[in-house]
Amino acid sequence: MKLFAGNSNRQLADSVAKYLGMSVGRANVRRFADDEIFVEIQENVRGEDVFILQSTSRPANDHLMEMLIMIDAFRRSSARRITAVLPYFGYARQDRRAQGRTPISAKLVANLITEAGANRVLTLDLHAGQIQGFFDIPTDNLYAVPVMARDIRVRHKDMSSIMVVSPDVGGVVRARALAKRLDDSLLAIVDKRRERPGESEVMNVIGDVAGKDCFLIDDIVDSGGTLCNAADAILAKGARSVTAYITHGVLSGSAVARIEASALTELVTTDSIQPTAEVNAARKIRVLSITDLIGEAVARTAHEQSVSSLFD
Repeated sequence: MKLFAGNSNRQLADSVAKYLGMSVGRANVRRFADDEIFVEIQENVRGEDVFILQSTSRPANDHLMEMLIMIDAFRRSSARRITAVLPYFGYARQDRRAQGRTPISAKLVANLITEAGANRVLTLDLHAGQIQGFFDIPTDNLYAVPVMARDIRVRHKDMSSIMVVSPDVGGVVRARALAKRLDDSLLAIVDKRRERPGESEVMNVIGDVAGKDCFLIDDIVDSGGTLCNAADAILAKGARSVTAYITHGVLSGSAVARIEASALTELVTTDSIQPTAEVNAARKIRVLSITDLIGEAVARTAHEQSVSSLFD
């Protein structure tokens, strides 16, 4: 087994390699003067079980092309098996045609990864579970909920005051999974209406949140508007505090400043996307490591062991 990485999240790659008791493989991933991507594998990989860790985060297209070109390089170097490890799978929000004359980009990206030569995909908290079906190769979708639940238990001793909140109807399954791991805590839902992409209007809170310490859970935070609006609505209904747990901290534009100025007590995000200096300096944002989760999944895949048993 050998682990390689592109340029999107070297911190996580180094941590996962350390967990596995190895170092990240030597590969030169650079650009020509016109920004064309060039990849050179600097060690023998013939017959090896190769894992490529790369989040397709901002700049999404550059990091996606790095992944595709690396897969092609390993395929042409006679690697026995190539697993694309995507802690954050970009384009996942484009998983259906929400209106006419629009693409299903998640399917297109799945096709690109498959055609480039990947044999397996390992990813984390897909925006929609059915995206696994977009791939014609085995795909494991990991879940960050167990990591979040452990963190909440360590930091919040009074479990009777906890209420898990989904920021929209589509996230109820994820919220229910977290609530189940927190001694079947109560569940609430924020009912919102989205007028256009990137903007949302909170309409109502379904569930009695009065006097509760509420934990919002979602897979992606981009602009931060939905979370901040949800927090305001929950507090207006009498909640004692609101903390957000997010898997993928995209945090584009002025999102960090918006979170800092919000009513949220804290936003906790995993390092599926490498945190920026602004995120690391933010007072209300804390980064939760998924090193052990990714590392264990990689090890089990390499040894042909069950990955789904990680969540039993």
